[in-house]
Parts: sequence; structure tokens; C-alpha cells
Amino acid sequence: MMKVVALIPARYKASRFPGKLMKDLAGKTVIRHTYERTLATGLFDMVMVATDSDIIFEEITSHGGEARMTMSHYESGSDRIAEVAADMDVDIILNVQGDTPFINREVLTRLIAAFEDEEVQVASLMQPFEEESQMINPNCVKVVVDKKNNSLLFSRSRIPYPRNTDIHIPCYEHKGVYAFRKAALLQFTKWEMTPLELAEKIECLRYLENGVPLRMVQVSKMGVEIDTPDDLERARKLMPGS
Repeated sequence: MMKVVALIPARYKASRFPGKLMKDLAGKTVIRHTYERTLATGLFDMVMVATDSDIIFEEITSHGGEARMTMSHYESGSDRIAEVAADMDVDIILNVQGDTPFINREVLTRLIAAFEDEEVQVASLMQPFEEESQMINPNCVKVVVDKKNNSLLFSRSRIPYPRNTDIHIPCYEHKGVYAFRKAALLQFTKWEMTPLELAEKIECLRYLENGVPLRMVQVSKMGVEIDTPDDLERARKLMPGS
């Protein structure tokens, strides 16, 4: 049996929407929704929030959750959770973004199952776009894959470009939930930030630029990630009890 943990990187001062993880969503903060829904799946040996924020640490621990303070200088969530994971006896680590309050058991089960293939070092999620406006929205990260669903490229621009309009062109949105073998996560932190990663501000490009593809798991609609105030309003309309 593989030992699997879920770590939730949580930064208070998000560049696009500061304080978003502490915003109210149907009577609970966004970060509590994410933590409690991840825990409720029952899939993990441990669920923990990794944060540099006293406010978020207190929000989780005061409601009975597990949290650990980390250093504050990290550029990506993967770098942050690697600090926590380094001294853990664990096989697979899931990076569940703190702004995914609609995370659910089905998608996490499928993500973990990707590691039944011993070639897989890193895995993540994608879903088909439903609206044209999302395909051109730079806040929505796009991914294209090969025949085995290994990632070829991530971008904030529309990919692939629909030059041939006579055929169906699948277009997928990358959802920011990752899973790693421990060695792959720790290796990530040893690499310098790469040119495409710096240009696009998409952390998983660091893997691609170092020759490591991500196995992408296609899922159906899994709710809203809270990147902007508009996303929060959309989430409030979708969340039961709102």
C-alpha cells in the first residue's frame, strides 16, 4: 500500500486576489472548505495546510485541523509543500490548492490511481472548456497532451490555436491540483525557475522544461477555483447553502 498525504499550500497575500483564502463562502472561509472537503474524502494518511500566514494557521487549527508554518519566500505552492514533505515517510504527495473549495473524492481518487503506472512521476487534472470566454482568459491555464495524456505544453494563451476549423479541436483547462512521487517533488525544488515558467507564471512548466511530463487526468466539471473576485461570486452561486 502506498502512503499518500494531501498538503494544501496556502498564502494569504495572493498577487491577483489578496486574502482570497479567508473570504466567506456559504458561512466558511475558502481555505476551510478546501481543507474539510479534502479531509472528508478519507483517501489520505494525513491532510495538512502549509502556510506562511498566522491568520490562515489560526483559521485551520482553531477548527481542529492540521497546519504547519513554513518560510515565506516561496514562488510556488510546490516549493512550499516540499518543505513540509521533506522529512515525511510518504510515497505520494498531493498538492491541493487552497483555492479549490469544490474538490471532491472522485477526482482525487483518479489522480492517485495515475501512479499505478510506474512511469508516472507527476500527475495533474484537466477538464474540457465549456465557454469560449474561458479559452481566451489568461487566468485560465490551458494544456495540450499526447496520446497517453502526458502534457506537451501549458500556457495562458489559447492552445491549440484553431487554424483548421473543419475538425473538432479539444481544448482543456488545467486544474491546479498536482500529485507527485516524493523524489520528483524534492527534485523540483532543486531546479532553478525556468524561462517558460518565469514568462507564464505556471509552476508545472518547470517540470516540462526539465524533461518531465505530467500525466494529465481528465475530469468533468469540478467547480470554480478562486483566482479573482469574479470567481468568488461564481462560487457563491454554486455552493450549497449560499
